[in-house]
Amino acid sequence: MTAPDVIVVGAGFAGLSAASLIAESGARVLVLEARAQLGGRATAFVDRASGELVDNGQHVLFGCYRETLAFLARVGADGHVRRQASLAVPYLDARGRRSELRCPPLPSPLHLLAAVLDWDAMPWRERLSVLRLAGPLKRARRDLERAGRVAVSPPGLTVSEWLREHGQGPKLRAWLWEPLAIAALNQPPETASAAAFVRVLAGMFGSDPGAAALVLPTRPLHLMYAEPARAFIEARGGSVRAGSLARLALDGERIAGVEVRGASIPCGRVICAVPWFGLQAMFPEGAPGDMADIVQAAGAMESMPIVTVNLWYDRSVMDEAFVGLPGRAMQWVFDKRLAFGSEASHLSLVASGAETLVRDDAEALIARAAAEVADALPGARHATLLRGTVIREKRATFSLAPGGPPRPGVRTPVKGLYLAGDWIDTGLPGTIESAVVSGHMAAKAVMENR
Repeated sequence: MTAPDVIVVGAGFAGLSAASLIAESGARVLVLEARAQLGGRATAFVDRASGELVDNGQHVLFGCYRETLAFLARVGADGHVRRQASLAVPYLDARGRRSELRCPPLPSPLHLLAAVLDWDAMPWRERLSVLRLAGPLKRARRDLERAGRVAVSPPGLTVSEWLREHGQGPKLRAWLWEPLAIAALNQPPETASAAAFVRVLAGMFGSDPGAAALVLPTRPLHLMYAEPARAFIEARGGSVRAGSLARLALDGERIAGVEVRGASIPCGRVICAVPWFGLQAMFPEGAPGDMADIVQAAGAMESMPIVTVNLWYDRSVMDEAFVGLPGRAMQWVFDKRLAFGSEASHLSLVASGAETLVRDDAEALIARAAAEVADALPGARHATLLRGTVIREKRATFSLAPGGPPRPGVRTPVKGLYLAGDWIDTGLPGTIESAVVSGHMAAKAVMENR
């Protein structure tokens, strides 16, 4: 490869979305990934016992992830996801009784209000309480459309405080709002910022009724998007190198390129698409000038964990792609066979915001997940659990507690250096969509300054 026009460090959603947009413009881009496999915190690995590809955590998209869906379409991976026609979420209560929240074909957010009013799992008083959110949701949508931001009043409220402020009943909170908040923010509602949650709701229940629909991957994560992105970039003269641990090379307060295992790669434009906890290591001799403040703030960001338990049974125990498990430690269970086909035979149970569970040993987590599956799924009560594995993503996302360190923009005080990642100031929580939005922002900033 000839000298690159742009170097992207990091091959997760942020780095690959940035690199693919740059490659599409005709520039030569080099992507460097430290790990042996592409995908960053959204990838898969081979399970040694079964030989199956196992995601390092269940990732779910929504119809409102417009930048992500555009990225998948760009690299030819839009066929690697399955999208609901409208939001439909099945639940199993403590006795295994099934109910479903299903949005009818009505304008948004009327479709959500109608879905809750028709939800027979909820007491009537709590169904009616959802009407109290119609006004706040409309205001949030209006703020988002006009200013690209939403605010809550008074500022500094947590999700729990905001829901109580608007009269949401305990069961509706426990079954709908809090699981949605935990899934989107990866943080308990008692500590997560209400402003971040309302921003999510404004996107999901905006003018498009399909924005709230779930979009599930139908391939292991690195095959779903990372490898198609690699092929797209390389077909346009770019290069993607895994196993390439890079550090930034500076000339004063100007980017000079990167160093990989002692070899210098000169380049005047670099997008650093590493997580918040990896930024400091990119500056082996310390960040210069005002960049040091950004690095210090990134290092002060707290991390939030996700725990995923994978269970293999001797037979199929589910007939749905996923089910919500309200009131349990594991909030959702996904049948990977229905997502990936017959080559996958395991269930994935997910606990977001898992600050207490992440400290439990693997045997205890597997036993707890298996007990909750048997409690919820009649098909599992007579099945034999063959084995289980536990994946602890201790730094899955950054904390969204009010008063946290400021999130930086894509432009930095170092000339020619740009940042990307779900933790960049996109106005979104640490989601795939935030990562892709930041990648596209960084790519556009680079191309403006070519």
